[in-house]
Amino acid sequence: MSSPSSKAQKAREAVASRLREMRLDAGITGRELAVRCGWSESKSSRIEHAKTPPSDADIKAWCTACGKPGTADDLIAANRQADSMYVQWKRLQRTGLRQLQESGVPLYEQTKQFQVYCSNVVPGFFQIHGYATTLLASIAQFRGTPDDVSDAVKARMDRSRVIREGDHRFAVLIEESVLRYRIGSAEVMAAQLGHLLSVMALPSISLGIIPFTAPRMAWPLETFTIFDRQRVHVETLSAVIKETQPSDVALYLKAFGNLKEAAAYGSDARSLITSAINALA
Repeated sequence: MSSPSSKAQKAREAVASRLREMRLDAGITGRELAVRCGWSESKSSRIEHAKTPPSDADIKAWCTACGKPGTADDLIAANRQADSMYVQWKRLQRTGLRQLQESGVPLYEQTKQFQVYCSNVVPGFFQIHGYATTLLASIAQFRGTPDDVSDAVKARMDRSRVIREGDHRFAVLIEESVLRYRIGSAEVMAAQLGHLLSVMALPSISLGIIPFTAPRMAWPLETFTIFDRQRVHVETLSAVIKETQPSDVALYLKAFGNLKEAAAYGSDARSLITSAINALA
């Protein structure tokens, strides 16, 4: 399977190809198109060769110049989808971390079924204030983003209300290593692990922990979230990858199912959490 970044580039190239075909069907040159749109000929070339992603306004101007204004909406939608498939964190976080937390609220509120796998940190909607503060501060420092950590933490805490409000269901898998990674002080980690014990008792939440020693059908993967079995967000170091193609979503659903087979639940999961708390003493 091709990488998400290459698939995103192919999607951009498909939009560029459609724009080029529209210009050729209209019987105009790149120079004439540039004159009609009021920009340089080189810009037309960069757009046609998928070197420069067009804006919504660019697509509207292009379609109008080619006598096909009615095709703009479909092309804009396709272009936006291509642009959202692979989004670098530096782009999402350029104004700080608070806005990124708030931007996810509509998707969280409309999603009924969450399937979440975390291999590195406690899922965001299970994080307590101290844990989130330490984690987001380290991200801000690493990325060099504007310092709005306190506002970002507040936004994350506000977003977490989805686990207690509305008709949402959460199937969550975490690796045992998440319980052991020290994010913050021993006191913060103890409080965070204690919070996990509390939230796993909620009727809307199924929390499975994959022990170090469990026989596995799937190797540890990067953190991902499946929303209503229709879209997947995968978090890498450099970018968030958004998959909506059914075959790709099905692949992550299969991986989630395999990971689930190795997980401990109920009293066994609580024992793993309690053991991690005791190890902090």
